[in-house]
Amino acid sequence: MAVWLFGLVAAGVAVAATESPGLRGLHEGVASCSGSTCHSRQVDTTGNVRQNEIITWKDPGRAGAHSRAWRALSDSRGQAILRKLGGAPADTIRTKCAGCHADPGPADPKGQYNVADGVGCEACHGGSSDWLASHRAVEGTHANNLSRGMRPLDSPKARAEVCLDCHFGSARPAQFVSHDIMAAGHPRVSFELDLFSSLVQHWTVDHDYVVERHKRYAGGVTTWAVGQALAVDRALSLFAQPGRGQGVFPEFYFFDCQSCHRQISDDRAFRPAWEANPGRPIPSGQPPFNDENMIMLAAAAKVAAPDLAARFDADSSAFHTALARDRAAAPAAAQKLAATARALAERFDSRPLTKAQKLAMLDAVLGADVARRLTDYEGSAQAVMAVDTLLNGLVSGGDVDRGAAARMRPALDEAYARVRDPNTYRPAEFRDALGKVAQAARSLK
Repeated sequence: MAVWLFGLVAAGVAVAATESPGLRGLHEGVASCSGSTCHSRQVDTTGNVRQNEIITWKDPGRAGAHSRAWRALSDSRGQAILRKLGGAPADTIRTKCAGCHADPGPADPKGQYNVADGVGCEACHGGSSDWLASHRAVEGTHANNLSRGMRPLDSPKARAEVCLDCHFGSARPAQFVSHDIMAAGHPRVSFELDLFSSLVQHWTVDHDYVVERHKRYAGGVTTWAVGQALAVDRALSLFAQPGRGQGVFPEFYFFDCQSCHRQISDDRAFRPAWEANPGRPIPSGQPPFNDENMIMLAAAAKVAAPDLAARFDADSSAFHTALARDRAAAPAAAQKLAATARALAERFDSRPLTKAQKLAMLDAVLGADVARRLTDYEGSAQAVMAVDTLLNGLVSGGDVDRGAAARMRPALDEAYARVRDPNTYRPAEFRDALGKVAQAARSLK
């Protein structure tokens, strides 16, 4: 670990927030959740609570990514990014990185907060100073914990708002991956709520979860749809805020990366990969707003909220048009579209989806209307993730036979292969692969 990074850890610096003993919801640190009778057993107890959540959080694979977030700043890639950003590394981390690579809450000076823990339990569940005692109590209830400040992560809306802070960005300090950070080497940011949740899942949805603890289980398809709507809302709400840009340029983070970062060649035989997109009424050469979540949301809206779907399509078209013709009008158009996305999130969250609706959403994502809009890498990657998520949701909900879903896997794997590397992405080839998935999906009915 770099000397300056070790110094921050040794000093116990809560780099994204000042210690504020007078605040509610202070963060006690990961150690406050440890212990063999709490969440740090070596194996799953197979009881009401697994009790091995810390082990899952530390997993060397994808499930443990949150625990490695702080250390990522000191590996070779993190060091290279910090060098390119310039300035004192510690200052850069405080102002640009710490809000997502560490627990950003106000630390309790009497607690066990350690910035080296990265994204710890309280980064998602909320500062535990007011609810930890209730959480530990034998007679404690989930409702009591929530009343004391624990976040209701069983709600798709609440979970999406928490996850989006880092997996898209927020207006809070050090929680926005600007284009200059990406230019320095930060990976592209993408978001899909149900898939991301499953990668770090450390809870079991059973009778105890739903009935005894009175937690909500919305299901994977609803979680996916709510996540798509709130991702659109977050992107547009941040875009509409003043001051996001450099000089005469807007903040390019909001735009489709590969629309500009395409292969360029002087060879006479070279043919650009650009294709006109019917969902974006903009001229060629105009950087398009990244609409990967908009495309998915439009498909979900047509099935579960047809009365709002036309409004969403109209607002989307008006937003893209404003970007191309009148930069001053774009923020207002963004706010209008964001409001429609929020209305869709409310609709998805308030009405359980039927089996027919879930299958119809899968059909919509695999249908011709969506396929015509899959002209860019970001939207195509989002589409194949959506198909995987919807399929898993249908299987776990008992709506689709597991064997029939498994027979779709080879076609789905081929579609995944077409978006494995953005530099080799070809729109027509991806659409052909997705068409095979659509053909295989017919066996589900």
